[in-house]
Amino acid sequence: MPLHSLVGSLGLALLFSVRVILVVRFWLASNRSYQGSNSVAEAYDRWTEDALLERLWGDHVHLGYYGNPPKTRDFRLAKDDFVHELVRWSGLDRLPPGSRILDVGCGIGGSARLLASHYGFDVLAISISPAQIARARALTPPELAGHCQFEVMDALALDLPDRSFDAVWSVEAAPHMPDKQRYVDELLRMLRPHGRLAMADWNRRDPADRPMDRLESWVMRQLLDQWAHPEFASIAAMGHDFDCSPWAEGLQVESANWTVATVPSWRDSILEGFRRPAVVLGLGPKAVLQGLRETPTLLLMDWAFRHGLMHFGVFRGQKP
Repeated sequence: MPLHSLVGSLGLALLFSVRVILVVRFWLASNRSYQGSNSVAEAYDRWTEDALLERLWGDHVHLGYYGNPPKTRDFRLAKDDFVHELVRWSGLDRLPPGSRILDVGCGIGGSARLLASHYGFDVLAISISPAQIARARALTPPELAGHCQFEVMDALALDLPDRSFDAVWSVEAAPHMPDKQRYVDELLRMLRPHGRLAMADWNRRDPADRPMDRLESWVMRQLLDQWAHPEFASIAAMGHDFDCSPWAEGLQVESANWTVATVPSWRDSILEGFRRPAVVLGLGPKAVLQGLRETPTLLLMDWAFRHGLMHFGVFRGQKP
C-alpha cells in the first residue's frame, strides 16, 4: 500500500476511534439512573418529545415478534405481530367485543389502539409520562376516541376501583417498578372474576440458576442505569410474586420464554436508523446525537438477551 494511502487509512481509523470514544464517554456521563418515579416519567417525556423513537419505530415502543425460529420481518409489522401473538397466547381473543381492558404502561398508545380497533375492546391505557399520554391522545383517531382512553397514572397506585376490568395488559413496564410485588398486586386487583392477565417483560436470569460474572455485572449495571430501571426480576421471581399476591384469588399464572422470537428487535431497532436515514436527519443534529447516545444500550441489550443474561418473559392467567 502506498505511504499516502496508509496514512489516510490510519487517519480515518483514528478519527473513527476518537468518535467512538466520545460517544461512549457521552453515553456513560449522561445515564438516566433510577431516582424515583419522577425520573421514569422524565425519561419517557424526553423520549416522546424528541420524536425520534416514534419516527423510527412507529406507534409501538415495545419489541417485535419474529416467530420461533425467527423470520425476517419488517420491524414495525413485527411489533403489530407481537400484540396479536400475545392476545392469542393469553386468551384475550376469547373475550367478546366491548370487554374492558386496562393497558398499564401504554407508551404512545400503539397497543391500546390495536386492541380497540382490531378486537373491539374498550381500553383504558395509562402511563406515568404526561408527554406519552398527550401524544397517545393526539395519535388516536376520532372513531376510536370512545373506545380508547388515556390517563396519566402511577402503576403502583392505580386510582381505579377493584375488579373493574375484564383483562389487564402490561408490556415492558415492570423493569421501572421498584416494588414488583406491589405492581403485581395492582394488576391483579383490577381483574374481575374470569378476568385475564396478559403481561410481557424483560427479565434477568435467575441468580439461583447462575450468578453473574464480572462482565455480566457491568452490563447489568448499564442496562439499569441507562434507562431508569431500579431492578429486573427473573421470570421465576415474577411468578412467585403472582403466587403470593393477596389478589390472586386462585389465579394460576403460566409463563413462557419468548427470547428467541423477540431478540431480533434489538438489532432492528438500530438498523431502522440506516433504513430510514431521512427520518433521523430530518429531526436535526440533536436527533442524530440522541440516536448515537442510545445505540450502546441497545447493543448491550442485544448482547444480554443473546447470551442468557436477560430473557423475555410472558405471563398469562385467568381468575376463577
